[in-house]
Amino acid sequence: MRTVLVLACVALALTACTQPAASRPVVFAAASLNQVLPEIQPDASYSFDGSFGLVDQIAEGAPADVLATADRDTMDRAVDEGLVVGEARMFATNHLVLVVPAGNPAGVTGFDASLAGAKLVVCAREVPCGAAAYRLAADHGVALRPVSEETKVSDVLGKVASGEADAGLVYVTDAATSDAVETLPVPGAEEHPNTYWVAVVKGAAHPGTARAYADRLAGEWGAQLQVFGFGSPS
Repeated sequence: MRTVLVLACVALALTACTQPAASRPVVFAAASLNQVLPEIQPDASYSFDGSFGLVDQIAEGAPADVLATADRDTMDRAVDEGLVVGEARMFATNHLVLVVPAGNPAGVTGFDASLAGAKLVVCAREVPCGAAAYRLAADHGVALRPVSEETKVSDVLGKVASGEADAGLVYVTDAATSDAVETLPVPGAEEHPNTYWVAVVKGAAHPGTARAYADRLAGEWGAQLQVFGFGSPS
């Protein structure tokens, strides 16, 4: 899987156009995009974090040109607070899986009662991956009792990969980036995907390149994300 991703990265990088550093857009993007957006378009300055935290930063005056969130609710918050301009557009989907350390030392069997005795890590409720985790738990009648809640999905993956946690809920695309974890599917997760949205930030320092970036992410680049395991927005 990792070999396929590397080859895909090379191919996509060759399609990117080069632009002067001074005109590169500053892109605030969900942490689950940190492995792919720089490969698809390296000619941008990126800041990756949990979607909720990114909106907080923009609200506090952090300089950004483009906002890409991992769910609609967080983008709606940015719209409602007047932090973005123009239309917010969906460009990809993703869904959660359960990951365990290689070898599954705690013997987790799936998204079931076996989690009760495991050290579980999930995202915090206010960030997209956490909202999705608790929504899935409610659908399955599973009570989540995590030992910690993280603000971004990459931190959940890191704790499981290091063996600090017995299990974690992460996006399928994040799980594919690590050889240190094993993946267990969550029944029904694909039926309730997270949706990814992009918009131009109000007062962007580089409005032209920001609009061009958002247009391409909502178009051809969004389609290229499927190479990395993301779902189509349609």
